[in-house]
Amino acid sequence: MHGPASRQRGFTYLGLLMAVVVMGLMLTLVSRVWRTTEQRERETQLLFIGHAYRMAISSYVALGHQYPPTLENLLKDERFPVPRRHLRRLYADPMTGQADWTLIMSPSGQGIMGVASSSQGVPIKRDGFESIDAELKGAGCYCAWQFVYYANRWNRPIGTGTAPGNPSGPPGTIQPSTPGTFSPGAPSPPPPGDATP
Repeated sequence: MHGPASRQRGFTYLGLLMAVVVMGLMLTLVSRVWRTTEQRERETQLLFIGHAYRMAISSYVALGHQYPPTLENLLKDERFPVPRRHLRRLYADPMTGQADWTLIMSPSGQGIMGVASSSQGVPIKRDGFESIDAELKGAGCYCAWQFVYYANRWNRPIGTGTAPGNPSGPPGTIQPSTPGTFSPGAPSPPPPGDATP
């Protein structure tokens, strides 16, 4: 026959079990919130770094009317008696943690027009971009977040959203004419042959 002490122990075990379940649910919720917050922070970093690369390429083009053949040229532009810097350092992709950018090449494939994340992750941010980043709206992966500088209006995709020489790309995307990736110490792309992008 069970006494009051036995029933009390049963209630205690049940209370502990419920407390463990509640704590588990709370930890799961906190973990999800933390992951979402971290992802949003990395998205903000990606936008900042993408803009930095685009502006550095713009500066490089403005001084010499050609796209940089490598990302390293943005750090040390030796086309002048005194080398110039267009970028403070070569940033890693915040979404991958690696310097594994996809390079957006000029129509000739001999100059870099921009960079894109190599991550296949799905963005949280889908709208509310600056006008210069209108192409990023509704992107299905971070790899579609492409930060491109167009030296003239003939290079900018019109209507279809595709880059020159790639008329068959899906609407709303910019198709690089010669995709590639960058990583420190990797062989550089061929030297520029077309002075004008």
